[in-house]
Amino acid sequence: MVRITVTAAAGPYPVLIGRNTIDALGKEMDAARLGKRRILVSSERVWDFHGARFRTIGADKTPILIEDGERYKNLNTVARILDALVKAQADRSTVIVAVGGGVIGDMVGFSAATYLRGLPVVHVPTTLLAQVDSAIGGKTGVNHPLGKNLIGAFHAPSLVIADPIVLETLPRREFRAGLYEVIKYGVISDPALLDRMRESITAIFNRDGDAVAPLVSASCRIKAQVVSADERESGARRTLNFGHTVGHALEAVTKYKQFRHGEAIGYGMLAALAIGVARVITPKSLYQEVESLITQLGPLPPVADISAKEVFAAIVRDKKVVNGTLHFIAASDRGKTVELTDVNEKEIKAALKKIGLRA
Repeated sequence: MVRITVTAAAGPYPVLIGRNTIDALGKEMDAARLGKRRILVSSERVWDFHGARFRTIGADKTPILIEDGERYKNLNTVARILDALVKAQADRSTVIVAVGGGVIGDMVGFSAATYLRGLPVVHVPTTLLAQVDSAIGGKTGVNHPLGKNLIGAFHAPSLVIADPIVLETLPRREFRAGLYEVIKYGVISDPALLDRMRESITAIFNRDGDAVAPLVSASCRIKAQVVSADERESGARRTLNFGHTVGHALEAVTKYKQFRHGEAIGYGMLAALAIGVARVITPKSLYQEVESLITQLGPLPPVADISAKEVFAAIVRDKKVVNGTLHFIAASDRGKTVELTDVNEKEIKAALKKIGLRA
């Protein structure tokens, strides 16, 4: 079992990575001196697959089950969680345990942040994307029809359990979507991840633990290091947004129905690399390397029917715009990034057309 510590304003918390770490969940919660009243929140599908594994952690017998998927990541679903907590008479000693992918984690985290002005939350991510990225760092929130994650709060978890066993039941498309986030970590921090993925792609898709676990551990270490240094995204944490400016906009304009999050980020990374190449900031070889690796992983959903004009409009509404300035992350080399604050409409639309969008 790998144990990584993340620093947060509310106090440090551990991320545990390894096979059967879910079996240690109750013990770890006790060790963290979390409350004995524990309420699980998940989706029906995840619970059907994995619910039996949580019967020994001392949680309420009946979990709160909600709809999963980006289209349900909204205030209506959060209201359902809050209603259930009120009916269950949850108090400030109650611990909320989120069992699911990134959407479940974001909504449960936001509910925990707002109910009684803050309850402790534990994340048990069941998708690769959530394990390598969204479960760590304390970002919570929901989507708005005009933009992704526009409503939310920072609320650090008390514990994160990443068990590779749960990935064995993940549909191939969902699993592949998580790999795009791993590519992101390779581009912004650890080029060895790109090499490892390219050389072990068959074993990775076979869910071989020896191939997948190092990807999760390496990604978590990078995320932990970045968010420990900049929890509130005022500087260094912005590097984690590589590919997300365009990716979030693609999700928003398609009403969160056309892409898995990681797929949108795949396109977003290519757009960011294209802008960097056009500015002679990014080596053309890096664009080609990432494009080739994304192609190896499998086909991304088509984008020819999406308007570059609409995507740009969504970008300027994004939360990464501060004081009217878009903070855009580009790659300056393998493992290195640069923050740009002068990317203009013409550049963005040109990049969107390059990755296949219509004018």
